[in-house]
Amino acid sequence: MATSRARRALLAGATALAAAAAAVAQERPESLLPPGFSDPAPAPSAAPRTPAPVATATATGGVPMVQPLPTPGGSPSPLPSPSASPSPMPTPRYEMPASARRSLARVGASDAFASDAFGAADGAYLETLMRRLSAPLPSRWLSIALRRMLVARVDTPAGVGGADFAAERAWLLLRMGEAADARAVVQAVDTDRITPKLRQVWMQAALATADPAGLCPLADAAGNSERGWIVARAMCAGLTGNARSQPLIADVRRRRVASGVDLQLAQKVMGAGLNSRQAITIEWAPVTELTAWRFGLATATGVSIPDELYATVGAQVAGWRALAPGIPLAERAVPAEAAAAMGVISSAALVDLYSALGDADDMPAPLTRTANALRDAYAANDARARLDAMQRLWDEAETPAARYARLVLTAHAAGRLPVVDGDARADRVIASMLTAGLDRTAMRWSGHVKEGGDAWAMLLLADPDAIGQRPGGVVGTYAPEGPLAERKRQLFFAGLAGLGRLSQGDMEERASSLDVRIGAENSWTRAIDRAARERQPGTVLLLAAVGMQSGRWSGIPPAALYRVVSGLRAVGLDGEARMIAAEAIARVG
Repeated sequence: MATSRARRALLAGATALAAAAAAVAQERPESLLPPGFSDPAPAPSAAPRTPAPVATATATGGVPMVQPLPTPGGSPSPLPSPSASPSPMPTPRYEMPASARRSLARVGASDAFASDAFGAADGAYLETLMRRLSAPLPSRWLSIALRRMLVARVDTPAGVGGADFAAERAWLLLRMGEAADARAVVQAVDTDRITPKLRQVWMQAALATADPAGLCPLADAAGNSERGWIVARAMCAGLTGNARSQPLIADVRRRRVASGVDLQLAQKVMGAGLNSRQAITIEWAPVTELTAWRFGLATATGVSIPDELYATVGAQVAGWRALAPGIPLAERAVPAEAAAAMGVISSAALVDLYSALGDADDMPAPLTRTANALRDAYAANDARARLDAMQRLWDEAETPAARYARLVLTAHAAGRLPVVDGDARADRVIASMLTAGLDRTAMRWSGHVKEGGDAWAMLLLADPDAIGQRPGGVVGTYAPEGPLAERKRQLFFAGLAGLGRLSQGDMEERASSLDVRIGAENSWTRAIDRAARERQPGTVLLLAAVGMQSGRWSGIPPAALYRVVSGLRAVGLDGEARMIAAEAIARVG
């Protein structure tokens, strides 16, 4: 009874701190997942810990016949066996020794974090945090750190199963636009240990990566509980050239399990299999929204999706599109830039994409122009010409996210520039380098940029070798420009304070003069401080994401940034803390 009350208290606490974080963030945006994408698998419900065996019903409501049919007339076999006949059993395709099976006590696909990243945190509490997060996140660097943690091979927390915990992690990765990493996490669980919850997310990950064949390992065992798995069995049969594919798809049509464009796309997938003679035409005219099913199957079969349907989905789909090999390069350029701003793809990957576009024939003129400008940013005759090429790339962007994406694109080109004294473009040069984490390269410009400007502030925050504390007057030296100058000054102070660069007295004085209530407490601040004290980097990252639930950087309270930066630094994520503090200066205004 005491344990039950404790677990209820933890869950209630998670709910309370999510509400408190929303208050800190001033406004919590609506979910970025459109209705169509949540239809196939709404936020996954927890699977029973030890489900009791039940009879499986067919899609029509009846109970399947499992007992053997009697012989006609009930007569015995004319050729009696000398001994009892063994019951027919399917022969397994593979026999894995116990040593080769993967444990559910530790699930993941990388070693980016220590296995005890969540410490003694309660699993149900962590799942609640993950499920209530709105994604993508406003911070590229926080998103990168959170992705690395979610993919890591970590110990399963107490109170939850390893498969279900992997499902929650993969579901959050999908909402962040990280489709490939979500697939890696679900596939880190052996298929005979899949739970209903993980099976739901497995389908979403396979569709987000445009990999319908990825459904096949689970299709036969999935039963008829979801229409998608019924159609998946027909698709998998078609992909392998199985003769039963046509009867299966005919049964799908007869029972109206799928119709319209959903059925057409499934038949298109079947047509990609062996010995297929199907020619399917996809009719998009009656379709009003894009779902995960339609995105995954259309992309896998090379069917172009109308632009107006992409307007009905959330921002995370840009990450799915950017990494989908079935989409032509020219159509991936815009979503790739959006994905780079979110942290889904790196600066190097974005440069590679534009390099391929520059070498291709018959590319649209705007893409060719961008590719040529990027080439000049790397290889023009002198530093001035290279910087001019970067400025052309920066000035072409029209939205805040697009402007930041162009900084990501030019990061390594900016790092190759020689130091230029007093150039007005130094703010963007420094911001560009820091999008790729080139902090030591950026520090070459220290002493050569305008004191009190954005570049000066970002270098102070990003300095990897900073030792000791700065005088409190350094906060007053920062003089940003523009309508959000006061907010940038507050964020600069919050970053310095969170990094431990100010004395306690200076922190209190500047917090009062700038009206940044870094000492205020609520359930969220207490939770992230406790996780930091207990050295739980995974929990701190989740709570940091909870505290930054805003659609834009200017909507993140400076007090929340202070807690995020100080919490990350306390658990050994100093590099991430510095980059997030500097990112705040680059992205506000």
